[in-house]
Amino acid sequence: MNLHQAVLSLGGWSDSEDCEHGIVNVHREYPIHILLIEELHIHADGLDVIHEKVCNVIVEEVLVLSRHSAKSGRPSLSVHAIGVPGEIPHGETAFAGGMKGLAIPPSPRFSAIFRQLQHEVSKSPLVDEFEVILETTHHGPIFTRPTLYLEIGSTEMEWGRQDVSHLWARVISDVLGLNGKPLMGEWPGHGEVMVGFGGGHYAPRHTAVINQGGFWMGHIIANYALIFDELKDGESPSGPWKHAVEEAVKSTRLGFPGGAVFAHLDRKSFKGWQRTAIIQLLDEIGVEVRRGRDMFR
Repeated sequence: MNLHQAVLSLGGWSDSEDCEHGIVNVHREYPIHILLIEELHIHADGLDVIHEKVCNVIVEEVLVLSRHSAKSGRPSLSVHAIGVPGEIPHGETAFAGGMKGLAIPPSPRFSAIFRQLQHEVSKSPLVDEFEVILETTHHGPIFTRPTLYLEIGSTEMEWGRQDVSHLWARVISDVLGLNGKPLMGEWPGHGEVMVGFGGGHYAPRHTAVINQGGFWMGHIIANYALIFDELKDGESPSGPWKHAVEEAVKSTRLGFPGGAVFAHLDRKSFKGWQRTAIIQLLDEIGVEVRRGRDMFR
C-alpha cells in the first residue's frame, strides 16, 4: 500500500474508479494504469487478461508492487521474475501461487529497473542500510503478459518506510518515463538476453555478470528449482530439471521476441555431471553457454 501511494503521489493520475476487479487509476499522459486489488496478488491468476477485458485496453506488461519477506530480516529492495518451473507435479497449483512447471515471461525492463534501482540507492541515504538484490524466479500468479515483482523487504519496519517507497516510485517514474524523459528498457526486437541457472535464491554470481556485461535479463533459476534424480550408471540424468531449463528458456524467448538467448551457469553450485547435462540440453535447444572472457565479448 505504501508503494501504491508513493506512485500515485508522483501526480498525473486520474481519480480512482471502482471496477469489478479492483480500484483503477489511469495516467493522464501515458498508457499506464494502477490497479489495487483485495485478494493476495500471488493468487490473482489471469488478472492481466481480466484487466484487458474490463478496461478495454491491451496490457503489454505488468509490474507488481509488493513486499518481500526474509528470515534474515535484512533491509532490501528486490526485483524478480515469476513462475515455478521446477516444481512438480506439473499443472497443479503451487503453494505460493502459480502453476507447477510454468514460468511467466519476464518484462524486458528487468535489467533497466534493476540497474536504475541500484543507481538511485547508491546516491541516497539508504545506501549503507538497504541491499539491492536480484532474486531468482519464484511464486505466482499465473499471467500471460511479461511480469516483474518490485519489492521492499524484509520486515514490517521496512514496509512502512516512506523514504523507501518514494525511492522506488522515483525508479518507476524514471523507467516508465513518467518524468517526461525517454523510457528505459524498451525492447528493440533484437539483442542478447541472459538466462541464469544455479546458485542460491539471491543469485550473486548472476548479478555480477549482469552488472558487468550490460545484457538484457531473463529468468534466473536457482539450484532448488533444478531437481535431479539420483544418477544411474550409463543413463542420462532424469528429473524435473530438464523441464525447468526448457521452460525458463521458452518463457524468456516469449518476453524477448527476436532476442538471442544465452545462458550463464553458476558452475560451482552444480556437480560435474549435472553441469554437463544442463550444457548438453541447452545445446540441443539452441542456447549458447558462456563463461569467462566469452561473457563480455
